[in-house]
Amino acid sequence: MHKLFNHHSLSKKRKDIFESDLERIGSKLNQSTILLHSYSYQMNKILVANRGEIALRVMKSAKKMGIATVAVYSEADRNAPHVRFADEAICLGPAPSNQSYLLGEKIIEKALELNVDGIHPGYGFLSENAGFVEKVNQSGITFIGPSPYSVKVMGSKLAAKDAVKAFGIPMVPGTDTALTDVEEAKQIAEKIGFPILIKASAGGGGKGMRIVEHSNEFEEQLERAVSEAESSFGDGSVFIEKFVTNPRHIEIQILADTHGNTVYLFERECSIQRRHQKVVEEAPSAILTPEIRKAMGESAVDVAKSVDYVGAGTVEFLVDDDLNYYFLEMNTRLQVEHPVTEMITGVDLVEQQIKVARGEKLSFSQEDLRINGHSLELRVYAEDPFENFMPSTGNLETYIRPVGEGVRVDDGYDEGMDIPVYYDPMIAKLVSYGSTRAEAIQIMLKAIEDYKIEGVMTTLPFGTFVLNHDAFKSAKFDTNFVKKFYGKDTLKKASENTAEIAGLLATFVYQEDKKILKVPNS
Repeated sequence: MHKLFNHHSLSKKRKDIFESDLERIGSKLNQSTILLHSYSYQMNKILVANRGEIALRVMKSAKKMGIATVAVYSEADRNAPHVRFADEAICLGPAPSNQSYLLGEKIIEKALELNVDGIHPGYGFLSENAGFVEKVNQSGITFIGPSPYSVKVMGSKLAAKDAVKAFGIPMVPGTDTALTDVEEAKQIAEKIGFPILIKASAGGGGKGMRIVEHSNEFEEQLERAVSEAESSFGDGSVFIEKFVTNPRHIEIQILADTHGNTVYLFERECSIQRRHQKVVEEAPSAILTPEIRKAMGESAVDVAKSVDYVGAGTVEFLVDDDLNYYFLEMNTRLQVEHPVTEMITGVDLVEQQIKVARGEKLSFSQEDLRINGHSLELRVYAEDPFENFMPSTGNLETYIRPVGEGVRVDDGYDEGMDIPVYYDPMIAKLVSYGSTRAEAIQIMLKAIEDYKIEGVMTTLPFGTFVLNHDAFKSAKFDTNFVKKFYGKDTLKKASENTAEIAGLLATFVYQEDKKILKVPNS
């Protein structure tokens, strides 16, 4: 384990640098950012530093507000819908992200040339890069999002835990500092009780994460977690938490302005995941009581206040069988699943982000917000659910969107386009809305059926499988849904049953139509 100890010496150095950065950013930039946005001003042109469906989504709200938009794109996205929709567009470079969408300084340079007032990062890419946020603000352009200080703190799970401690937020039992001594860490794990979870401080998407069932596995899994964290994030700092068995993953949407107002826009249930990444989300959760919902919402507001948060953000919690909830992390950006919150609240979150960035006060209070109906979202990925969700890039030979009342499609592709290998394989977000959860499920099932995609495999069949499963319909599921119920054989059987039912229904309708068909008199 000598390599681990050497690594932790490096981690301590990084920790010192991190804390120094926080002090510098907090004193020089966070307060000046708040001061800059404490009054309202005009924003005439926004650059969206992203691609695909989220770039298009942001531009649509900006256009509705009378704001001009600038798109950025790689050579692979030259003819993408977000490029065509924007008022102006800039090619950043070749397809790989590190030669295009991750070129923060080039994006800022081009934004200055085009007299851009604000930069919206979307999610992914540079959206949670505190250095980029800092450089945008230094350039005189408004970053449509939180301060670099908030991004920096919440980007580290350990720093985030430290920040919220004073607010009494419930947290999973575990360490609140990086592991530096293997034997000591092992003793702590045994005291907490197995199973435990080793987590990367700078991690996300399940990387640098290991579940340890028994003490004799601890050292090996610790080494693996550190190695993966180092290679994925350049930071091998890890900590341990009690592994909550059968947890629900429930997150709270918050909004905060520069005038001291922070509200929560209720919760999203995100427990249907594969490889620790969400696939099906819904709002509201089917299991929260009004009392627990209020408590979680207020805790989320406290988390935001712990870092003087400004803009839209999401506070994530684990919830156990007894509805005890524990702070997990905060995402300092718009979430992929934000549409379900928009559907049940009637609030355009992108519009609110822009208004807050202009220095405006929130036009509503907590008491004004209500849950109306139910909404579901299925992330439609170019993945093969019959082969363990392997990527399935290729050409969209057929691409026909579903339409109808209660159906929303956020996408960034058209028929005939290629799904590039360079980026996240999400094609679209398919969203349904109904007055009840049961109605939202039925609308989603019909929308999946009407969504015609040929040329690549997608997660549409998986969506049908989930929504038809008794565990989902009864809301008796957790983050282990895929592990417990899913397999390519069960999915294949479910798909065959669905096809058989559809065939029988079509035959029945045909026979009934024949009975009433009348031949007109000649």
